[in-house]
Amino acid sequence: MAAMASASLHLKTPIPPPNFSKLPKIRFIPPLRRPAARIRASLIEPDGGRLVELLVKDSEKASKLKEASQLPPIRLSAIDLQWVHVLSEGWASPLRGFMRESEFLQTLHYNSLRLENGSRVNMSVPIVLPVDDAQRNRVGSSTRVALVDHAGDLVATLNDIEIYKHNKEERIARSWGTTARGLPYVEKAISGAGNWLIGGDLEVVKPIKYDDGLDRFRLSPAQLRQEFERRNADAVFAFQLRNPVHNGHALLMTDTRRRLLEMGFKNPVLLLHPLGGYTKEDDVPLRWRMKQHEKVLEDGVLDPETTVVSIFPSPMHYAGPTEVQWHAKARINAGANFYIVGRDPAGMAHPLEKRDLYDADHGKKVLSMAPGLERLNILPFKVAAYDKTQSKMAFFDPSRAQDFVFISGTKMRNLAKNRENPPDGFMCPGGWEVLVEYYDSLAPAASNGKLPQPVAA
Repeated sequence: MAAMASASLHLKTPIPPPNFSKLPKIRFIPPLRRPAARIRASLIEPDGGRLVELLVKDSEKASKLKEASQLPPIRLSAIDLQWVHVLSEGWASPLRGFMRESEFLQTLHYNSLRLENGSRVNMSVPIVLPVDDAQRNRVGSSTRVALVDHAGDLVATLNDIEIYKHNKEERIARSWGTTARGLPYVEKAISGAGNWLIGGDLEVVKPIKYDDGLDRFRLSPAQLRQEFERRNADAVFAFQLRNPVHNGHALLMTDTRRRLLEMGFKNPVLLLHPLGGYTKEDDVPLRWRMKQHEKVLEDGVLDPETTVVSIFPSPMHYAGPTEVQWHAKARINAGANFYIVGRDPAGMAHPLEKRDLYDADHGKKVLSMAPGLERLNILPFKVAAYDKTQSKMAFFDPSRAQDFVFISGTKMRNLAKNRENPPDGFMCPGGWEVLVEYYDSLAPAASNGKLPQPVAA
């Protein structure tokens, strides 16, 4: 998508936990006049004050394996494993496992969780584990279960469990705002799932690895925080992608860093954080996106010294304003205190009608009001497009609208599929070559006209 942005920075001061009868108003503070004395070099604290990590110590693994062999097994799907990954590293801190019913209902109806001290942290997407009737019956009266992968190998145990009804219609309606058929995550992970949910405290014996050549990019929140500290970052601004990086994205990110420097920060560091879990079939696969991102850094479009590229392991819901809160909250736990948000974040086209499923501006508005995100500074986009007079991506100037061309994601994909070059200055040449190579790998098979699986990057 060619619509990019500069950032109008909303800098927030601590406020009491939100009153849900009257959500806090959006506060627009002049972006370049924050007093230097109020700039803090330390990283933002994780939600709940401490980063949750649920990996079993090496010294305890043998005993945990022995205990688990006596427990009823629950086989995990590929998406379930991605959620185990998310939980185990603390992206969902302070959550300590798959949600019990009280956490599930708070998430659905309040987009937040109440802590023991009465404060609230944001949590807008249910992180739950479905089970069917047969699995529920196997659990019986046990208070613990073993979670195993497709090969039957132990991944984790779930302790002090609670099993409750999986009301799919309520979950879908509250998360997506519609129950229309064709929602990708719903079709993949909910419609055919069991009618029960099992929650409890998670202990992960086998860390999640993908062995796809990309595990070196999968830095945990703790590892990211260590890297930001090593680089002496006094501000971290996060940008999520599920698409290739073009020069409009780069304009946004470099302009954001410039503005942070003007505000008085000495070393703002960019967290370029592509989504690495489940995505719908027509999205560019992670392996190809990461190959393209590397080319962007190699070509100097982004500065490797002030950019950390890592993979966010969460599955994608495409749930618009509801899901973008989850994306922002998770980056707090990784140490980011600024979050860049664009038009229609986490949105998609309506699955049945020729329109967008969500209002393009609602995501950034919701982030500025969302309970539990008061500590996070939201950086909304300003539209950018291809400037024909300068042969580059630039911020849109309505006074000379005729000079700009908007290159949509659909148009970009069609150019790559047809091996046509975009205008000079739209994307770095190396990155474009990767995109063309990917679509070449999807050439229809001559025998049946169906698209094969993409070849490895």
